Amino acid sequence: MLFLRNARHLGRMCDLLVRDGRVAAFGPSGSLNAPAGVDIVDAADRILFPSFVDAHVHLREPGFEWKEDVRSGLEAAAYGGIAHVLCMANTDPVNDCAAVTRDILARGAASHPHGPFVHPVAAATMGLEGKALAPLGELKEAGCIAVSNDGRPLADSEILRRVMEYGADLGLILIDHCEDPWLARGAHMNEGDMSGMLGLRGQPDVAEAIQAERDILLAEYLDLPVHIAHVSARRTLEVIRRGKERGVRVTAETCPHYLLLTEEALAGYDANAKVNPPLRTRADVEAMRAAVKSGLIDIMVTDHAPHAAHEKEHPLDLAPNGITGLDTAVSLLWSLVEEGVLDERDMIRLYSHRPGEIFGIPTNSFREGDPADFFLFDPRREWVVSPETLHSKSANTPWLGRTLRGRVSAHWIGGVRVAQLQS
Repeated sequence: MLFLRNARHLGRMCDLLVRDGRVAAFGPSGSLNAPAGVDIVDAADRILFPSFVDAHVHLREPGFEWKEDVRSGLEAAAYGGIAHVLCMANTDPVNDCAAVTRDILARGAASHPHGPFVHPVAAATMGLEGKALAPLGELKEAGCIAVSNDGRPLADSEILRRVMEYGADLGLILIDHCEDPWLARGAHMNEGDMSGMLGLRGQPDVAEAIQAERDILLAEYLDLPVHIAHVSARRTLEVIRRGKERGVRVTAETCPHYLLLTEEALAGYDANAKVNPPLRTRADVEAMRAAVKSGLIDIMVTDHAPHAAHEKEHPLDLAPNGITGLDTAVSLLWSLVEEGVLDERDMIRLYSHRPGEIFGIPTNSFREGDPADFFLFDPRREWVVSPETLHSKSANTPWLGRTLRGRVSAHWIGGVRVAQLQS
């Protein structure tokens, strides 16, 4: 048993009793009695959050272990307050067969038996080539909980339709990377004044919006759900808004970097700010912030995309896309709370309860019987983002070298402590 006292949750001091991996009791500080022999932890006024669910992560294993592997990615998740990680299929070999799915699950269970837990996402098509459907029934049976061709947009609308239909029959929602492959071809950043100044080919925001519109129209026609990945642009938000207003079963996600950075982060040719979809304009950032607050954007994800340092040291037009995020997401979201853009309830809705609803993962509402998955967050702790302070193998983040305020200090999953920062 565990008794956590003097924690702050949604502005109120509280105590928490955990028994057999579940919430046994939760109430105002001083209202609960600690049973004899219980392990007592003093939260010392730190903020208590339910563990988070990250529905868009690249763990890189198998095939790209020099960037990340299942063990290191889950370690970063543990120290980032994340109990459940959905990992994308763009590995080598691609996760388009049961053997790869089972291997990922086995590696997660062996390295982190108490969590965080990995949930593989099935490849939509064989080899992510967009031609032949992957065996989704086999992948579902092996343990996949969603389906995506992430990283390789599905250009063929007939294939997209079959993936949505087949996936829906199996309870696998499609997470779609919305990008017109012709409009976006050869792009390295957002198309606009900044790309012109830097002399780089840009991706127009309509490349994202056009594909999102197609997906939503198809979901409406089929009366099936679809989930739009890593939304970056206000044009796409309008497409999603109209779909939701018509009753289409569309959900959407975005990432902290689309709420905090603009294309100007690339002004010095910083490859750590090169990501796909690209960072957009200040107007896009403001629209994204409003959409996250209102619920138009359903969930937050990291799109954690690790790359080794030598890969990001290439010139911007040769460097790979991607930003790491498992270590930094909670701190970055907290900066939005400090700005007044979000509050603690928004963080819980966006990064715990709503993704749990969409992907069928139990989350903690601190009701009796809920999974005892929670973490303590110290809003006063400052830390410098560096390879030494990150638990991911890679440090390709535009916040490298910067000081962030607020960090996860301890994390429990099923009542078992899986992470503890040194004082």
